Formats: sequence, structure tokens, C-alpha cells
Amino acid sequence: MIGASIAYHLARAGVDDVVILDRAPGPGAGSTGRATGGFRAQFATPVNVKMSLMSRDALLRFNDETGVDPGFQQVGYLWLASSPDEMNAIRAAHELQHAEGLIEASVLTREEALDVNPLVKGDDIIGGAFCPTDGYIRPLEILRGYLESAERLGVRFLWDTKCVGMVRDGDRVESLQTTRGHIAVDAVVNAAGPWAAHVAEMAGVNLPVTALRRQAAFTVPTDAIPAKMPMTIFMDNGFHVRARDGRALFSWPTPEQPGEPLELAPDENWVNDVTAHARKRLPVLESAAIDWDMCYAGLYEMSPDHHAILGKSPACANMFFANGSSGHGVMHSPAIGSIIADMIMEKEPQLDVSMLRPSRFDEGQPVIAAELL
Repeated sequence: MIGASIAYHLARAGVDDVVILDRAPGPGAGSTGRATGGFRAQFATPVNVKMSLMSRDALLRFNDETGVDPGFQQVGYLWLASSPDEMNAIRAAHELQHAEGLIEASVLTREEALDVNPLVKGDDIIGGAFCPTDGYIRPLEILRGYLESAERLGVRFLWDTKCVGMVRDGDRVESLQTTRGHIAVDAVVNAAGPWAAHVAEMAGVNLPVTALRRQAAFTVPTDAIPAKMPMTIFMDNGFHVRARDGRALFSWPTPEQPGEPLELAPDENWVNDVTAHARKRLPVLESAAIDWDMCYAGLYEMSPDHHAILGKSPACANMFFANGSSGHGVMHSPAIGSIIADMIMEKEPQLDVSMLRPSRFDEGQPVIAAELL
């Protein structure tokens, strides 16, 4: 979705001869197709709040611009705290969010939090946070909107095409070697998600992005939770639950080894554990069985500080990175597309993302953020 957004924004700005390379036979076969579809602006760093607000504006006008409904349902995100440290993190983030313009976000007492989602068994809950303008999106529909609009504007797609090498001339990439032959380039955008480091290596460039496996479990169709129940996140362990397409969806970021996991089938023990936890937290789900055929794993593209890496490579003058979003790439793709397109055209981006520059790790200046948000 990030690559499609960049291509669309370039074409809309009048850039000719934009080409998307994808090794899959068609769209949505990578991480975008496995995104669970959450959208939030409740972050703990200014740049992520701003990226969400910029993306939110784009999503609200998406149907008018592309003719495709992004499925943006502003049903809210509810964060539930069970310790003073978690409440302190909420209050600190809340102050930052208000300063960046997310004035509708609020800190909740225990009673207020459990009123927002009365299905939660909250014996240990002491408070929370809620933003009513957060919610859900449909990643594959947004992808379709960007691709169809980009195609109308002249963007070409090479599906089933692998980039297998890059030819450099000095500090620039001169051409790409693909399974369909060479392509001469003026600029190269790396939007390869969990595989971004491998793509960068083709140009002799180091990019600190690793893959991280995450899983999702689905129940059979159930009316136990309403479709407009807010995304509900328990800060003590990251477990979260939502409704999607008439089912309950569970996710729980249990520890995984970094690297490039190839097995994207769900782990049976994990599914059993997350299901037991969901039934404990939301007793209304006690009788909702798991649909094993719907469960899956997907890959996040993680950067060292869990923030995106955006901008021109310090080691290659015409390679642009749109990587490392660390689980937030789908929701931030409208903003990232506009920002990277402006950079390629040597225009000042609408949003200052200099703190996300690729060189920050070598400079010893990673983004510092509260882990809980």
C-alpha cells in the first residue's frame, strides 16, 4: 500500500513513467493483505500523531479522490490501563496528542473506560484513554483505490516481476535488473516492507529493517460483540480485540525472534492462548468458536526505534526509503505517499519528517518514545 500511495501521488503531481515492480502475481499478496485494519492517532511521539492526522484527512476525502470507499469507521480506540505506570504513560501521551491537535482524545477514569466498552471484565482496570476519531479501515480497498487511480494517471504495473539486482554508477542507481530485463531509472523507491533490507543490499546499501511475525485469530461469525465496538487494547500485555466482518478478531504481540520468518501459518498454541485470554477479558465470547481457516500470521517491518525510515539514502543519491513503519505502515500510507513523492520531486513535504531521516541511527539520534503506546 505504501508503494501504491507513492506511485499515485507521483502520478497525480504529473510525474511520467512511474512503474511499480511486484514479485507477486497481483496486488495485496504481501503485508497489506494481512493487515488487521486499525487506524489511530493516539501515539506517543509528535511525528506519528502528525502522520496519522495527515493520513486521516486523506482518508476522509479518499472516496471523492479515487472513487473507492476506504471503509473508514471512526468507532474509536480504547486503551485500558491496569497499573499506575500505564496511566502515567497515557497522561504523558495525552498531553502530547493535544499539543499536536488531537484535541478529541481523552483520559478516562475506571468507570468511564468500562462505560466505553461495557463488555470488558475489568476487575484490574484503573483507567484508560479513548479517541472517538480513531477506528478501522479496509486496507485492500484503499490499495485498490490507489492502484486504480494510479493506473488512470498512467502508472504501469509489472506483476510477477522480481528485482534481482541494481547497477550503480557512482553514488546513483543507473538501472534495475529484473526477471523481465533491465529498467533504466531516475529514482528508485524501496517500499519492500519486511524484505526492504534485501532490496537495499542490491545497491550496496545498509538498511536496518527486520521482519517480525505477528498473528491474528478470528472467531466464527458471532453477534457477541457489536460491529462498532471500539478497538480495545489492554496495555499490560498488548492484547487487543475488535469486530471485523461479523467476527471477533484477536491479536496479541507475543515475543518473536527477529529475522525473516517464512512460516505464515498461525501457531496452534498461540491461537489457543489468545482465545483463552479473550474469553477471560470479554466473557461474552465464551461460546464463540475459533475459525481456524481464517487465522493467519503476517510480517511487520521493524526499524530499531519502531518508527518509519523515510527519505533519501545517505549512501545512494537516488534511492528513497519508505520503510520500517513497524506495524503502522497501512494507516500511515496516505501521508507517506505524499511525503516521499514530494521528496522525489525535490519539493518541501507537507509534513516535516526530518526526525525519521535514514541517517539518524548512524548519528546516534533514534526516535525516543514510550513503549506502551
